[in-house]
Amino acid sequence: MKSPAGELPQYLLIKAQLQARIQNGALKSGDKLPSERELCAIFNTTRVTVRESLAMLEASGVIYRADRRGWFVTPERLWLDPTQNTNFHKLCVEQGREPKTVLLDGRVTTVPLDVMAPLALQPFDQIYLLTRLRYADGRAVCYCENHCLPARVPELLRHDLNGSLTEIYQTHYGLIYTSMHLTFYPTSMPPQAAEALGVMEGRPALLLRRLNYDQHGRILDFDTEYWRHDSLRIEVDTH
Repeated sequence: MKSPAGELPQYLLIKAQLQARIQNGALKSGDKLPSERELCAIFNTTRVTVRESLAMLEASGVIYRADRRGWFVTPERLWLDPTQNTNFHKLCVEQGREPKTVLLDGRVTTVPLDVMAPLALQPFDQIYLLTRLRYADGRAVCYCENHCLPARVPELLRHDLNGSLTEIYQTHYGLIYTSMHLTFYPTSMPPQAAEALGVMEGRPALLLRRLNYDQHGRILDFDTEYWRHDSLRIEVDTH
């Protein structure tokens, strides 16, 4: 909405100027923006106005906030083609990014109710539950829960799970991901994922749920992934 004088509100002007600096390359991927105090001085305005501008840019995925470090230009999104057989580490490397996966927790637990049917398990069956955090170029982008079948991958927790699960399956169990059923949709960030990713609970997220099959057509595992809303795009070619 324009002001009575016919000018855009200041927060929109500031947003446009910051966005222009990013689009023309003056601010590049991963660059840190001036502090909120510095932006107030640059644009001769209040912190409330500056924060409104920054919040709009964050909502559109142009910038992101890192706790206690300030605001940064969002890196280019990773792109995923669900029809291709790949994994996170391979995906990153193919796109010139540096991947890292960190195991937050690994344990034996009773199968969660929402995973029981996809994995074809009974109510009190046991699974391995891995909670892991995935990074691209040092930035945490995905909180992942892997629900693994002990019958298929016995003693899984003895392995180093800070890396590619695909490689562990293939190297130690002779199992290869060959197909999957993928569901994805926008949602809000739940508490456990928000804390791990360093974002506010309830902020936008992209939820991916995938049921994976091995080379014999058998169910291998079930993944639940919460991606930062500005970190992934889905692309599919049809023929």
